[in-house]
Amino acid sequence: MSEKKPNSNTDQVDNVLLVEIDGPVATLTMNRPAKRNAMCDALLEQIDKFFSYPPEGVRAVILTGTEGHFCSGLDLSEHVQRDAEGTMRHSRNWHRVMDQIQRSGLPVISAMYGAVIGGGLELAASTHVRIAEPSTIFQLPEGRRGIFVGGGATVRIGRILGADRMCEMMLTGRKFNSKEGFALGLTHYDVEAGEALPMARKLAQKIAKNASLSNYMMIQAISRISDMSQADGLFTESLAAAVSQTSADAEEGLKAFLEKRTPVFR
Repeated sequence: MSEKKPNSNTDQVDNVLLVEIDGPVATLTMNRPAKRNAMCDALLEQIDKFFSYPPEGVRAVILTGTEGHFCSGLDLSEHVQRDAEGTMRHSRNWHRVMDQIQRSGLPVISAMYGAVIGGGLELAASTHVRIAEPSTIFQLPEGRRGIFVGGGATVRIGRILGADRMCEMMLTGRKFNSKEGFALGLTHYDVEAGEALPMARKLAQKIAKNASLSNYMMIQAISRISDMSQADGLFTESLAAAVSQTSADAEEGLKAFLEKRTPVFR
């Protein structure tokens, strides 16, 4: 079904993000086809609202775009002239929303095709599982526009590619196709045309069957541990293990294994 977002001003704003809920899986479709689903403030706001107040019962999310494109980045046609402080605050808002996607506690899968460019790549990099079709193009063209990334690329994409590779990618404006993106880690699955969304649904249903606490711990702990020293990371891992392995779901998981059946988690 399609769920209308709360606190929206107009149908036009509502329609920039289509939300469909199928059991425990929500599919968010960026819906600005005339702009190759370029990110505008209204679309960013709708994504933020969803992850701030996810519908009850949703345990996994698919993020995709409409009419052949994922997201072509920031909509430069709606560019607003800002001073240094305004630009910094705008960038920090992007950081906040990308953090919300990455750490809301819901596993998020990107089903990608067509443009995954600039802010679109920053958006994809904030998700946990990424699937790309052959039409996918990865690019960071900010250098050709006389600007610098501001949606978290230096952290998320830089950690995927490494600082050296990302610098070269930005300096040259080069494009990577789906196979190159797979080899570099920009996507986890390189699939045939028309297969990204079906695979995303299959994986989302599978992930939704995990214990929600285990999913939450994986999302919250792993990325943070990568920022820590080895000693701090190992201690944090022990804390996460202690919380998850003493839960009711852990008890059910062990019982189901011994009884040779599928576990039924809360």
